[in-house]
Amino acid sequence: MIKKETNLKKTNVAWMPEIPEKWDLKRGKFLFKSRKEINDKMQCKERLGLTLKGVIDRFEGDGVGLNPNDLRTYQIFNESELVFKLIDLENKNTSRVGFVHKRGIMSSAYIRVMSNPNVNMRYFYYQYYDLYQRFIFNMIGQGVRATMSSSDLLDVSVAVPPLEIQNRIVEYLDKKNSEIDKFIQNKERLINLLDEQKATIINQAIIKGLDIKAQIKHSGVEWLGEIPKHWEVKKLRYLGSFQNGISAGAEYFGFGYPFVSYSDVYKNTTLPSFISDLANSSKEDRIRFSVLEGDIFFTRTSETIEEIGFTSVCEETINDATFSGFLIRFRPSKNILHNGYSKYYFRSNLHRRYFVKEMNLVTRASLSQELLKKLPVVIPSYNEQKEIAKFLDIKMNDLDVITNKIKKEISAIKEYREALITDLVTGKRSIPQS
Repeated sequence: MIKKETNLKKTNVAWMPEIPEKWDLKRGKFLFKSRKEINDKMQCKERLGLTLKGVIDRFEGDGVGLNPNDLRTYQIFNESELVFKLIDLENKNTSRVGFVHKRGIMSSAYIRVMSNPNVNMRYFYYQYYDLYQRFIFNMIGQGVRATMSSSDLLDVSVAVPPLEIQNRIVEYLDKKNSEIDKFIQNKERLINLLDEQKATIINQAIIKGLDIKAQIKHSGVEWLGEIPKHWEVKKLRYLGSFQNGISAGAEYFGFGYPFVSYSDVYKNTTLPSFISDLANSSKEDRIRFSVLEGDIFFTRTSETIEEIGFTSVCEETINDATFSGFLIRFRPSKNILHNGYSKYYFRSNLHRRYFVKEMNLVTRASLSQELLKKLPVVIPSYNEQKEIAKFLDIKMNDLDVITNKIKKEISAIKEYREALITDLVTGKRSIPQS
């Protein structure tokens, strides 16, 4: 059990106004050194990576970060050292600090803080991690790119408890972190199971329908399998018209008219709730690249196949809007596809398998209109589409309630962890003697 510390003294540090009487306050440069050791002779081949989950082992083609052309440009880190990424500090959602668990190489843009045998390096990892969590680095960073140098970093004051207290704080936090990580992993596993359940329910409804007694037939498409006998399967080319988005430079954006971006479509199943960009579009553009109720937008190009073919359905006309060249607009013929049914059908993992299978590429992927036109679409009657959409809305809402509750639990435990680290590394609370 931890208790509130009562014997505190004032400091002149804004983010750490008090520390325990027996603790020191020192600038990092009086405890640590920072020196680059470039891997110019390939002294080390073990690759490491700094992520939001800390320092991890890297290997060729693991999809984490960038793969350099020449490992000789990297710098060497040793076990028990600290690594910092203090560039582009305006970005608050990226990794900043890590504890190095073994000798390895990382980017030369990172800051290396060498180990001091007279202190517990993991305690100072937790303290610098606390500064990262509270965005202190972001406030300190200077310059156009909001960047801190190694000298800037080591000029920051840190709390220095006696070594015995450092060790006890680390022991306690390591134990608590392990318990919290397991809790989060179990909750995330449950979310994944709920997502799988959602996918199963959606696939069943859009391929088999809601009538379990309906006669069935083979769809004629291997990956679709059997469908109700009275349903049709048609290629998308016969169901409406297609239009690639507008290719625009930086001068196209600014105050003006709504603009549907790649991100709007990739992140959201429906429009227009998330439209935020504005464009200086001409009247001709707003006619040709219009955004009307019932339009379906497909993500057209990406670094990976997995991000191709995501869709968003426009639930109401967005007046004077245009859309990105990274998108393809499909405009269904009247009374062919219900908006709600389209929302579930085109976002399902079933039809996405089609893109992954047909676009067997290793370079930047791009979805063409010709490939999209060949996409098979299962078409129930219009009334059945409405019933399927209504059924799925209810089912997905029920599952979303459960998922959101779990996400709140994860968020709460993360907040608890951040507060616990802050309280212990700044001495607001102390761990009693065992």
